[in-house]
Amino acid sequence: MKAEFFRGQRRFTFWLLLVFVVSPLSALAQPATPSAIDYREALQKLASAVEYEVAGKSIPSLSLTLVDRDRIVYAEGFGFQDPARETPATADTIYRVGSVSKLFTDIAVMQLVESGDLSLDEPVQTYLPDFQPRNEHNVPITLRQLMSHRSGLVRESPVGNYFDPTEPSLSESVASLNATALVYPPNTKTKYSNAAVAVVGAVLESKLQRTHAEQVQRAIFTPLGMQSSSFDATPQLQPKLATGWMRTYDGRRFEAPSFQLGTGPAGNLFSSTKDLAKFIVWLLDQDGLESSNILSAESLSEMLTPVKDSQGEPQGFGLGFHIQKLGKYVKIGHGGAVYGFSTQLEILPERSVGVAAAASLDGANGVVARLSEYALQLMVATQDDQPLPEYSRTAPVPRARADELVGKYREVDGERFTLISRYQDELIMQRGTFQNQIRASVDDGRLLTDDCVNYGTPITVSSSELLRVGETNFQRLPDSPPAPAPAHWAGLIGEYGWDHNTLYILEEDEQLYALIEWFYYYPLQELGENEFAFPDYGLYHGEKLIFSRNEQGKATQVLAAEVPFERREVGTKHGETFRIEPVQPIADLREAAMQASPPKETGDFQATDLVDLTQFDPGIRLDIRYATTNNFTGEVFYKQPRAFLQRPAAKAVANAHQELSQQGLGLLIHDAYRPWYVTKMFWDATPTELKDFVANPANGSRHNRGCAVDLTLYDLETRQPIEMVAGYDEFSPRSFPLYPGGTSRQRWYRELLRRTMESHQFTIYEFEWWHFDFQDWERYRLGNQSFETILKDD
Repeated sequence: MKAEFFRGQRRFTFWLLLVFVVSPLSALAQPATPSAIDYREALQKLASAVEYEVAGKSIPSLSLTLVDRDRIVYAEGFGFQDPARETPATADTIYRVGSVSKLFTDIAVMQLVESGDLSLDEPVQTYLPDFQPRNEHNVPITLRQLMSHRSGLVRESPVGNYFDPTEPSLSESVASLNATALVYPPNTKTKYSNAAVAVVGAVLESKLQRTHAEQVQRAIFTPLGMQSSSFDATPQLQPKLATGWMRTYDGRRFEAPSFQLGTGPAGNLFSSTKDLAKFIVWLLDQDGLESSNILSAESLSEMLTPVKDSQGEPQGFGLGFHIQKLGKYVKIGHGGAVYGFSTQLEILPERSVGVAAAASLDGANGVVARLSEYALQLMVATQDDQPLPEYSRTAPVPRARADELVGKYREVDGERFTLISRYQDELIMQRGTFQNQIRASVDDGRLLTDDCVNYGTPITVSSSELLRVGETNFQRLPDSPPAPAPAHWAGLIGEYGWDHNTLYILEEDEQLYALIEWFYYYPLQELGENEFAFPDYGLYHGEKLIFSRNEQGKATQVLAAEVPFERREVGTKHGETFRIEPVQPIADLREAAMQASPPKETGDFQATDLVDLTQFDPGIRLDIRYATTNNFTGEVFYKQPRAFLQRPAAKAVANAHQELSQQGLGLLIHDAYRPWYVTKMFWDATPTELKDFVANPANGSRHNRGCAVDLTLYDLETRQPIEMVAGYDEFSPRSFPLYPGGTSRQRWYRELLRRTMESHQFTIYEFEWWHFDFQDWERYRLGNQSFETILKDD
């Protein structure tokens, strides 16, 4: 339901539509060509491109179906539709298709317009008298405005919105809009709105004795033979329904929620790409259009005519349909992005070809759209007997080249910034609304964006200080700690909302930001102590955020674009220690662990040479939490506060400390070598849902091998630890190395620590910003000796 803005980032040029007014499809289609066009070579190239993307971007499943006029020429699935990877995806695999739903809702309304039961230009209150959002503009809302996103309504309804898991009825969702005010006067600005299409569905129901879902089934799906399509999650669909997967900027993946949206007409459709292809065939089959009794050519033409603003500029939408350009051809269709799924339905009417594609990964519309367009380009080239286009591929940027780009840049003669960081083999760029990956073309090595959201933005470096991203020039900034965030924002920064859809309020470059719907960074304009405005672009332009604070000044809720988000209590306060309630008493676990033995290992290993870390540099400070009760269990595990590492690892830590000392910083060690029996105690004490943060004793820990160290930074002058986004041993997503929240200063120090340790042959653990493993950890055996045994052996 957010796909329009993934596609918007790709900068489609609507000005090309200035002279275009959509005629009936029969007028656009070229003269008939032989029906037996041989697409085999094109389809081989397409399959290769899909396989490359599915593997490279870890897309669980992707299905697509291609149409040439009145026939399906290709229908295939890739990957697996189930988490166990036992059921291969096919073109019959069913996906949630999100905002593609809107096309069917709007067609169902147009059927009632044809019959005279509805008018596109009557005030909508004619049909829904109780629909009364605040409208101070003396301009009534109409169905035409609602269907073309020109009504001025908020994007989401307060009840039944994209975030709301309670599955309220359509009537409850629409009724909640009476608590909102129009964002813009009707017909003055295009603002994409799921709430608007929910109202369209409610109008449809007001004229019938059946639900919106029943009407679309009866009037569209059944006549077209779309037997695998429904606005209801029926039992018949479940066996073929793909599992949707969420993804986040901090690297997590988890199964998508399956609740139905209260704004169902805007996004609740389930379908397969093969079923959607039947819809495409109907759109392209002019001979059968009239006989289908679904919609007349005149009504379809009206839906495909771009609406215009007051200056006569086309706005990219008809009635329901998104209208763009692909090369020199008009492209019509719609995208869909709903929890765990990404869908594109694209048609080139002039060439009588279309494609339906869907993936079971959230926020993957960029790559699904790219593959869809590649399919259309291959088909056109085949029809014209022209050379088939190649699918451009990329590879990770080489480490040395990536490290040269890492840094923060500010726009030359502007205020925007670009932040480039490296994480393992990924070069990550945060710029504007999105965070993108930078990769290198395998053809010529040029740098460009390539990820699930965006492809093809070029990145060039004219000197070590100048960066060009697309058409914008940036100047490198000094690599120094950012200023502290303004104190009056401290009570606002944090997480809000739900596990399935978390809103982050964070600070970057002395600007408060909202990271919403997992992928969209929006700078906020401060209107007052507790009131901020979204920027004038993106998903929520024209809307506000209003915070409610408690007596201590901490926000307990934010009303963001009319949707209430409750604060999430995540982790611990700065300076406090995260605690769990051990599953069993530690004393009982200790006895069992001491009697157990580490797993047996075979192979050639280096001789163990554990040494006291501080002997290499007395400036390295110790805060060994497991020698005290100040740890996540509240129990003592070590008899003395010591830190041991294998000799090469210890030397590397000392070198990192000496490098940091040039910046007035030092290393503070929380843990190093850990006997295996302690690892077993940690595992057995920790609740199942938190075990990502402790090592499984069946495999052992790198701590047991003397090659892992838990540490942070401290200020050499004040002797105080540096404040990070999360505290040590905090079992929460804030501990992830790529957690996006907090302040820019906290994240800068976290990145400095990581970059420094990585430059000294350590790698970071994916769940803990403080945990680093030495490169040769596999060369050492699991150890189970106590600190006292190590000291005695010395």
